[in-house]
Amino acid sequence: MFQHTPRKRFGQHFLVDQAILQRIAATCALGHPATIVEIGPGPGALTELLLPRTSRLIAVELDRDLANALPQRFPDTALEVHQMDVLNCQLASFQDQKNPAHPPFRVVGNLPYNISTPLIFHLLEQLDQIDQMVFMVQKEVAGRLSAAPGSKQYGRLSVMAALKLDTECIFDVPPAAFDPPPKVDSTVIRMQPRAQPIIEMQSPDFDETLTAKLVTAAFAQRRKTLRNALNGHASIQQMEEAGIDPTNRAEVISPEQYVRLSLQVSAD
Repeated sequence: MFQHTPRKRFGQHFLVDQAILQRIAATCALGHPATIVEIGPGPGALTELLLPRTSRLIAVELDRDLANALPQRFPDTALEVHQMDVLNCQLASFQDQKNPAHPPFRVVGNLPYNISTPLIFHLLEQLDQIDQMVFMVQKEVAGRLSAAPGSKQYGRLSVMAALKLDTECIFDVPPAAFDPPPKVDSTVIRMQPRAQPIIEMQSPDFDETLTAKLVTAAFAQRRKTLRNALNGHASIQQMEEAGIDPTNRAEVISPEQYVRLSLQVSAD
């Protein structure tokens, strides 16, 4: 087998626990997805388990040595390897040109901790290409993704993910399951487009960019009341008409309320 020393600059911590690898593969492959996109496959421990579970496996790997080694390890299989930065990846470019009505992609990966949050934001912009995502992330990030309003972990990432995704924490993974072991615990999460979309987001006046701007401003000064944090972005009257108490702070406002506020600002 190809031997590769994990590189710190790529945030590489390779999952080596076979029981956990099997569990992730089984979770990802529920429903027998036609196409799986694996992010950061590394030496291919999870890749090996995914190949029998799909008819097309697309691996996106930044490390050139690993990207070159994967086709040699898995010759004559359904594996396609793309050596690139996943933050520059557009899933639409992987569409089967012979099948324009291709099913959406299932995305899986042990995400490097240093890119997990920006990558999730990147993928949120491509949900029309995705039916489900199964990721291993830092436990803290998993907590933020699934946090409810009023909790300490609830923040900008929580709101923007909840606008579009249902997020479920599946199981935790200890540092000993990796080579080298990270200094933090990890969690496997499953995310998929919301089963019940936020009704207000269906409005023709909904502006996603404006909503993101308001959420960012609210949490940029999360110790301040919304009256102060959103000064210059939304008026007290607009907050009240959206059903928001201006004396509250950002962390107690639901995703639906942020959407209603953006609609109110757009209307004025």
